[in-house]
Amino acid sequence: MGQKLLIVEDDAATAAYVTKGMTEAGFTVDQADNGRDGLFLASDGSYGAIILDRMMPAMDGMSVLKALRAADVQTPIIILSALGTPEDRVEGLTSGADDYLVKPFAFAELLARVNLLLRRVGSGNAVITTLRYDDLEMDLLSRRVKRGGRQIDLQPREFRLLEFFLRHADQVVTRTMLLEGVWDYHFDPGTNVIDVHVSRLRRKLDDGSDRPLLHTVRGAGYRLGLER
Repeated sequence: MGQKLLIVEDDAATAAYVTKGMTEAGFTVDQADNGRDGLFLASDGSYGAIILDRMMPAMDGMSVLKALRAADVQTPIIILSALGTPEDRVEGLTSGADDYLVKPFAFAELLARVNLLLRRVGSGNAVITTLRYDDLEMDLLSRRVKRGGRQIDLQPREFRLLEFFLRHADQVVTRTMLLEGVWDYHFDPGTNVIDVHVSRLRRKLDDGSDRPLLHTVRGAGYRLGLER
């Protein structure tokens, strides 16, 4: 990889955790522990991506984000924040962030999102606010889901589960990945909570369709995709 990342985060433990992981993944990492210093470092546009906290001293993350976009700095920015309501996410995305990940988070998902942003920049694609697979569509801003034009009403956890599947379409998703990425568990609670939610989501997705999208991969996990 070899690209340079900037982490703007006032929590020392979180900053150290992310920096260690990104360095091990091959990135060069700079840090700032307040928004003012983060804005100064980011202003030259030399970073491949920026990981930005919202609540910080000196200058909050949203102010940093808006200042960078107003100065036409187009570096991809992922907001990493404990503020995770739909309104918080919409505010971040509409203010110019390219992605929004809620704390607590799984490092593997953060790394995957950084790599996705870097690939998009390399291919010149626009900011993604809609996820699609076949006739399934998820609008990340309005939080609406449709399949074949039919609106699907999802509970917040089901929405997050489907978003995770769409971001890993045609891949086998394990229970561990779901526990970390959707439930923020870093241990197996030993319940059937995943099976129950996947079953409920599958019924909603496949209702009225002769092409099932959500499949159980025996002994491995689940996969969102058309039958091969």
